[in-house]
Amino acid sequence: DLAADADLAEGLLKHVIRTVLDRCGPDLAFLAERSDKALLGRLESLVDSEFVRMDYSEAIQILENAGKRFEFPVSWGTDLQTEHERFLTEEHVGRPVVVMNYPEKIKAFYMRLNDDERTVAAMDVLAPGIGEIIGGSQREERLELLDRRMRQFHIDPDHYQWYRDLRRYGTVPHAGFGLG
Repeated sequence: DLAADADLAEGLLKHVIRTVLDRCGPDLAFLAERSDKALLGRLESLVDSEFVRMDYSEAIQILENAGKRFEFPVSWGTDLQTEHERFLTEEHVGRPVVVMNYPEKIKAFYMRLNDDERTVAAMDVLAPGIGEIIGGSQREERLELLDRRMRQFHIDPDHYQWYRDLRRYGTVPHAGFGLG
């Protein structure tokens, strides 16, 4: 499910950064000295942080109430921009954030529709100084809902017959993410 996907993404990110810190210290020190003096501290902080989880709706409410003028206006149903992601991680929370359950209209057809039928089981891992670093979702395993979402997005089901067959002839609930 999405929570397990977020746990795995957080664990992977921390493991990779910890491994790089442990094995590549001199290289990171060289890089920090020449380009970003705060690099090592930020990486250590990320590894030691407990990532904050929040629903997309909560993130939008925080941004709307921030009293800050953003270049890209904030409203429920619009995708988060880098300036919004960085505000959440750097100014509001002060550490990494996992935003979950995005509006279904702004995410891909294959993302699992939540019971509210307004949101999908999607998440983004946001890091201070960067913004989105991982994006993931639980995939829609229910053929009838997958077909409905394809119609909503005006996607020709004939082009995805093989994908539909995966659902028709047996699948299990599953999720995944991409890093970078």
